[in-house]
Amino acid sequence: MPTPETSSLQPLFDEARMRRVFDNRARAQGMLDFEAALASAQARAGLFPPSLAKTIGAACDAGRYDLDALAAGAAGDGNLAIGLVKALTREVAAQDDPCAAEASMQVHRGATSQDAIDTGCVLQIRAGLSLIETELDAAIVALAALARAHRRSVMPGRTWLQQAVPISFGLKAAGWLDGLLYARERLRELRAHVLALQFGGAAGSLSALGGDGLRVAGYLAEELNLTLPAMPWHAQRGRMVETGAWLALLIGSLGKIARDLSLLMQNEVGEAFEPAAPGRGGSSAMPHKRNPVACAVAIAAATRAPGLVSTLYAAMPQEHERGLGGWLAEWDTLPELFGLAVGSLAQLRPVLEGLQVDVATMRAHCIDGLGLIYAEAVATALSARLGRGEAHARVQAACARALELRRPLREVLAHDAQLRRWLGEERLAALFDPQACLGANDVLIDRVLARLD
Repeated sequence: MPTPETSSLQPLFDEARMRRVFDNRARAQGMLDFEAALASAQARAGLFPPSLAKTIGAACDAGRYDLDALAAGAAGDGNLAIGLVKALTREVAAQDDPCAAEASMQVHRGATSQDAIDTGCVLQIRAGLSLIETELDAAIVALAALARAHRRSVMPGRTWLQQAVPISFGLKAAGWLDGLLYARERLRELRAHVLALQFGGAAGSLSALGGDGLRVAGYLAEELNLTLPAMPWHAQRGRMVETGAWLALLIGSLGKIARDLSLLMQNEVGEAFEPAAPGRGGSSAMPHKRNPVACAVAIAAATRAPGLVSTLYAAMPQEHERGLGGWLAEWDTLPELFGLAVGSLAQLRPVLEGLQVDVATMRAHCIDGLGLIYAEAVATALSARLGRGEAHARVQAACARALELRRPLREVLAHDAQLRRWLGEERLAALFDPQACLGANDVLIDRVLARLD
């Protein structure tokens, strides 16, 4: 629980608002919020007067506590809650309040350290997911605008890093959008699963509260606006794993966008660019460089995320009713994933909002390259007469001839009298129009856009 110095790399890979969600003060406050809510729930259940709950709640402010001192104690206790509960008990007893002494005896009643830590973490997760969704929504709006604006901006589609057939940049943007919409849909489902109270006492049976345990649990869930699960989940870590897996899914989707954009930004391609800004994307050695900085950050995050999620999966087989060690492995792992997710969004969102798209260069790349990008369209047109296999073979031979002679494919085809007769001059010309090769482009874009809220 100490407040560490900010790493010099954190501003690159993380975002200040998310650091505040998961910093040591917020972690302590999450546990204190649990303690305040627990006291209120027990008062509602009639276990002690509401005045005692109010006295406990008044002391549940992380600003009252020496986090560095608590951290030193945590090193010996093995978790963060033991020292905090002791300090809270002392703070309640020291208040200038006639109820203070009696209230101090009710602090943390019926709970265990893991209840406070896990529920506090869930409260942090809720805040972190809300912050991510705000950034995600903005990225979705930016991608939708790109899909609409460039629905007919033709460019080469690329498979295995080679030109395939013409597509539109709007379709590419719609593909990115589809990935982020999928992530947002899963986020809305995720909340219902993971934002759940943890309250089970020493071994998950609420034994210290006797017959009042379930009633207190219900009130506690209401106080914190969390789902009440069927039973405590001390050693069932699926909620934490699911959260981490969703974060990795989002980070991977953002990494996909970044990978594509960085390839489009290569000098030899030059079809789309991160917005230019003074002092951004430069090189210490080469004055001409314009590096895809935001893309680099998002790709790095997507590279790191799988290893972090594997830690959460590895921690799942926990021992008996409360595990040893695996639980602790989650504590830094989840915040790091949250930081990478919001950091990637914070880097890419302004890029998507200000993306510089070179429509002319995209179109030119559909024309140069000897026109081989239209081979599929020609083969499809010929298949009605020759059958698919024969048409494919004839066009493949023509492509080889075009490459050998360094002459455009259309010209090679036009010199084949039989093919020219079968297709006709007008049809042959139409087959080399990129706009005519877009297939269901507009319908597919509209289907993705229709999923917007």
